Amino acid sequence: MIEQDAQASNPIQLTSHPSKNGNKAIKIDWGAKTLTERGLIIATTTHREQRNAIGTHAGAYSLYRALAIAAGSLKSDHKADLTNTAPAAQIGPHPGWFDPKKIISLDPFGHLVSARYQEYVAAGIDVRPTIAVTMAHIHIPEITYELERGNLHADGKILLANGSITVTKAAIEPVWYLPGMAERFSLNEGLLRRALFEQTAGMFPELVTRPDLKVFLPPIGGMTVYIIGDAEALGDPRKELAVRVHDECNGSDVFGSDICTCRPYLVHGIELGVKTAQAGGIGVIVYNRKEGRALGEVTKFLVYNARKRQNGGDSALTYFARTECVAGVQDMRFQELMPDVLHWLGIEKIDVLASMSNLKSAALEKAGIRILHQASMPLDKIPEDANVEMMAKRAAGYFSEEPKPDQVSLAQTKGRDLEEKKK
Repeated sequence: MIEQDAQASNPIQLTSHPSKNGNKAIKIDWGAKTLTERGLIIATTTHREQRNAIGTHAGAYSLYRALAIAAGSLKSDHKADLTNTAPAAQIGPHPGWFDPKKIISLDPFGHLVSARYQEYVAAGIDVRPTIAVTMAHIHIPEITYELERGNLHADGKILLANGSITVTKAAIEPVWYLPGMAERFSLNEGLLRRALFEQTAGMFPELVTRPDLKVFLPPIGGMTVYIIGDAEALGDPRKELAVRVHDECNGSDVFGSDICTCRPYLVHGIELGVKTAQAGGIGVIVYNRKEGRALGEVTKFLVYNARKRQNGGDSALTYFARTECVAGVQDMRFQELMPDVLHWLGIEKIDVLASMSNLKSAALEKAGIRILHQASMPLDKIPEDANVEMMAKRAAGYFSEEPKPDQVSLAQTKGRDLEEKKK
């Protein structure tokens, strides 16, 4: 049953302290065993009395919604019709969903709202999913090229004859559980709230005036997960698993810039995922919206100019230093948050991690996810103009091992060998 106080009519003043009547919205018990016990996250802008979260849905796109309302092209009280929007594949529940320490940057129940909780919608509660799961085909020219060369083969199910790959994909909006966020970074929660308040120029005063609100939907980009193979078998330790956790690089991923290895590494991860899925396992690509090491594309391009115009030209020795000169820090991706999505998928073991970053592998292992093998970039996939980046990352200790020309087959063989030894 829905608690009666969830339908209270007294508006909550979210820009001030709690009213004398207290918070009448649905309570959030992060880490509870069911969504009913945990409580739906309500970030509506149309029913203030229902709100139990800071911020609103759609992340950075919420500002476009505001513009559409201001321009008169969208009604401010529009309520989403979620008919037939249920997930196209069953994901979870997995044990990590119920551990308040394992998942703190997304709502593990975020995809189940439209499928199982119509009673809330029927009661007039403006609830919206923060995760959507669908099926699709993706088509990448490099995969077609490898298919034509004979390095990949079409099976008609995973990889089609035209080069398309069958995938399950999930879009995930960020949902931050602030007490868990503070604990993971060893911060005082008040200090975290103050920093978030001040560094958004006071955009969310509830962060410091409403300590009873524990959930924050930040206006930032989320992530997309591409699953190659049986998505509903994720979490089965008997399934071999290949994973690529990729942070956005628009210039390379979309427009093919050859100054870095981002798109080649992304394609390598997809290729590895296809081969693993065809062998009976599963491939997972996590695509995070964290452009330019979460520094942004403007900062990234400024650094490009600084690197190329310095005396002596671009150099591996100054690769990270020039970034720090412009941004004040080399990297703001905070890999500590990255394992959350893998816990959502039920992943406890990765046979092959396609990554040159020991920051990523260390974060995964600290989160309790075993890595049997870490696969570096195959030598023949490195663009010539990206050698400075590769040398800089090698000098910084990014690599777990020297890359091999045929890393895909080596990774699969070594992953299986290590798994056998552990049995």
